[in-house]
Amino acid sequence: MTTALITGSTAGIGAAFARRLAADGHNLVLVARDTRRLTEQATELHDRHGIEAEVLTADLATDDGIDAVAARLRNRTNPVDLLINNAGFGNKGRYLDVPMSDELMMIKVHIEAVLRLTSAATEAMRERGRGGVVNVSSVAAFVPRGTYGASKAWVVQFTQGVARDLAGSGVRLMALCPGFVRTEFHQRAGMGTDNIPNWMWLDADKLVAAALADLARGRTLSIPDPRYKALMGLAKLAPRGLLGGVTSKTGRKYGPQ
Repeated sequence: MTTALITGSTAGIGAAFARRLAADGHNLVLVARDTRRLTEQATELHDRHGIEAEVLTADLATDDGIDAVAARLRNRTNPVDLLINNAGFGNKGRYLDVPMSDELMMIKVHIEAVLRLTSAATEAMRERGRGGVVNVSSVAAFVPRGTYGASKAWVVQFTQGVARDLAGSGVRLMALCPGFVRTEFHQRAGMGTDNIPNWMWLDADKLVAAALADLARGRTLSIPDPRYKALMGLAKLAPRGLLGGVTSKTGRKYGPQ
């Protein structure tokens, strides 16, 4: 049995990855900040699927939290075969309305933690000649959307660059770029969702199934829904200035800054 480590595992996309991977017979290392929720999740997945679910409480907005997860990824005795870098959050408000401490925390979680954990995981995976990393980004990576979009764009560029550097090593890397998914993301950021059209919402379990299929195909970028693939295709054709105005208005209405 292989082992997958999932950050932000107790809700949303992370929880969907945990359910799917446990159902497929993978042992899990579940990472989040809330020990109680982690323990409940681990118990449920163990009882339902008969897999081993290890709990690792860590806050990836801190050096200690990143260090703890990186140390687990470097463990050669009980190796991790698949890393899902899923932890993330959004900030409500326009640029300069968001406290600098919150902006820096976002960079810590979305960029520094992803860099350090990907490095820890792939170093060990390259030695074994096999392994995979999925870094969860967003379709916001492809449009001008302030700190959130910029951090997610970094995830895409970083992941695809590392995938090229490690080509032939047996280690696969993929950036996953979902659109709106019904999770705790918006609630935690204090964002309303009533005005988001129903057609824009994605199902987390279906998203994960599509993402894992893309990873198996060797893709380095996954936009796991035809609707968002079409939207991103249109975004590439739109004039940059027009796109910036439209996405700024839409982002303030629907999503994080």
